[in-house]
Amino acid sequence: MLAVQAIRRMRGGAQSQLMLGADGKLWVVKFRNNPQHVRVLANELIATRLADAVGLTVPASDVIDVTEWLVANTAHLLMEMGHGVRTRCSAGLQFGSQFVGGLMPGQVMDYLPEPQLAEVRNLAEFAGMLAVDKWTGNCNGRQAVFERRGRERRYRATFIDQGFCFNAGEWTFPDSPLRGVYGRNSVYASVTGWKSFEPWLSRVEEMDADKLWAIAEAVPPEWYGGDPGEIEGLMETLLKRRGRVRDLIGSFRDSDREPFPLWGRSVTMAVPRQFAEIGATGRFVM
Repeated sequence: MLAVQAIRRMRGGAQSQLMLGADGKLWVVKFRNNPQHVRVLANELIATRLADAVGLTVPASDVIDVTEWLVANTAHLLMEMGHGVRTRCSAGLQFGSQFVGGLMPGQVMDYLPEPQLAEVRNLAEFAGMLAVDKWTGNCNGRQAVFERRGRERRYRATFIDQGFCFNAGEWTFPDSPLRGVYGRNSVYASVTGWKSFEPWLSRVEEMDADKLWAIAEAVPPEWYGGDPGEIEGLMETLLKRRGRVRDLIGSFRDSDREPFPLWGRSVTMAVPRQFAEIGATGRFVM
């Protein structure tokens, strides 16, 4: 995908840019020379496509070509490197995720009050995204934005910012119970057991190796230093970790945070009195 216009810098440590693509859509672009690490681009592409492969709501992702001409002729395509040092954004192949809301956005929020959060259309997907975050060793908190369109009353969550999966630039997996989880327990309030993680958890555990390798092949070599052994090692580790995801979720479940208050409890439904009385005295005639 070719970038044709830079619009503005986005918030966040990677100092990504909102850019218009040749497809007429808006893309959030992370550059190779961002202050975090060049590998966050590879992390974004791999983890976003893994989440998409298991059926979770993530933005479309692509490799974005930013030309030397565009960098040279856009004054704000700069990286703040600290201590007053600025440098031009790199030209060439960068990572892009489609901007949630697009050119004619509805209402997009990065925070919702508890009553609205409880009514998010795909709230159950937070459990599925937890499985992916534990699998990929996300060392950051889980990030999401919430979008509603037109006359819709309820928001839908989109899971963004996978750059710190695989422990950011380290490509290691220092697992910890509270890593890769959303900051508010209420998104996990309906989890009652392993069934609440389906179908996403089983899709992680049964992920076909060929699908993993196909995702890896889409990553430009300059995003990980050009050594194919590095990315091959990462994929091999991911294949082995498929069988560890339940244990990692279990560690979070058993943590002091107590994220799943309904785990193991049977959920009962209150029956209106008039129906309870009918059930006690007679039967419905069909």
